Amino acid sequence: MKILEMNSVSKNYGDFKALDNIDFALETGEIVCFLGPNGAGKTTAISIMLGLRKASSGTVKLFADSPNKTTSRDRIGVMLQESGVPDSLKVKELINLIRATYSHSLPVLEILEKADLLGKQNARIASLSGGQKQRLYFALAIAGDPDIVFLDEPTRAMDVQSRQVFWETLKNFAKLGKSIIFSTHYLEEADENADRIIVINKGQIIAQGSPSDIKAVVADKTIRFKTDTTAKEAASLG
Repeated sequence: MKILEMNSVSKNYGDFKALDNIDFALETGEIVCFLGPNGAGKTTAISIMLGLRKASSGTVKLFADSPNKTTSRDRIGVMLQESGVPDSLKVKELINLIRATYSHSLPVLEILEKADLLGKQNARIASLSGGQKQRLYFALAIAGDPDIVFLDEPTRAMDVQSRQVFWETLKNFAKLGKSIIFSTHYLEEADENADRIIVINKGQIIAQGSPSDIKAVVADKTIRFKTDTTAKEAASLG
């Protein structure tokens, strides 16, 4: 069942085209990755899906309605690259504050456990490390027990162990019928965690499919490069 659709969506900033005629649909329980370099249009696409930015042309439907409708927003969770939160609050206080904005929310201890923050629930946000803050932003994204979670470069500043816990939690979420959209410029992250990859560059979708489909497209590509080192010098270096 399609729960999010973008049809012929473009976004212009003056003469610059940030998105160019994007078509995309999300199914229930699907994990989709928007993969591409910085500036490719990933964040713009997610912002339009959320109703934070208005498309220059095309249409967006979230749960068959406008992304700006309260009923639509009550069913989503969001983890953006920049998440301004009051540093003076404690972790548990902020999570409870966000929980109160939803008509239905997960228990606070379950949220803390899923975000691997049980040991930091009484810590001031100002005292958290970069990786711990990312896990806090994830906790806020799942506080309302959303049907879709949007994550923009979610594992930035996380260590290896935190990343493993994070993706394990997301995959378990998807098994409950939740849908996940995340963006990254890490190919291995997309390969290991996505059901479907949307490769985007210069505002256009240039490839899409399962991780194996995407790898098959680039499997026989050859990279050539030149160096200033001559063959003789290379041989002397062993």
